[in-house]
Amino acid sequence: MIKSMDHLVLTTRDAEKCIDFYTRVLDMKLEVFGQGRRALRFGEQKINIHDQGTVTDAYAAHPTPGSLDVCFLADRPLDEVIAQLRAAGVAIELGPVTRTGARFALRSVYVRDPDLNLIEISEPA
Repeated sequence: MIKSMDHLVLTTRDAEKCIDFYTRVLDMKLEVFGQGRRALRFGEQKINIHDQGTVTDAYAAHPTPGSLDVCFLADRPLDEVIAQLRAAGVAIELGPVTRTGARFALRSVYVRDPDLNLIEISEPA
């Protein structure tokens, strides 16, 4: 029944810090849509940004900043990602380590975004 993911929603305490991290550090592209709503686009997916107080017609029962744990596949070798993270002053919490992904084994590093969400960045192992 389910083919792929279109988007997910990230709840943040500070949209500007959140957007800065994902655009500057992870090279995602900011997109404005609808009536001033914002999203982060990468590949064929996007992350919609909701401020903690955002109310929409359909939202999670308990949207909480810092509750996301997500894995992204890098578009370049992980060693280049690590160098980019260090240059941006982002602390690597764990890794590189080997993990099991949805389609293949992964070589991953883990970082935190400004809301303390756990962000895994990976390449095929």
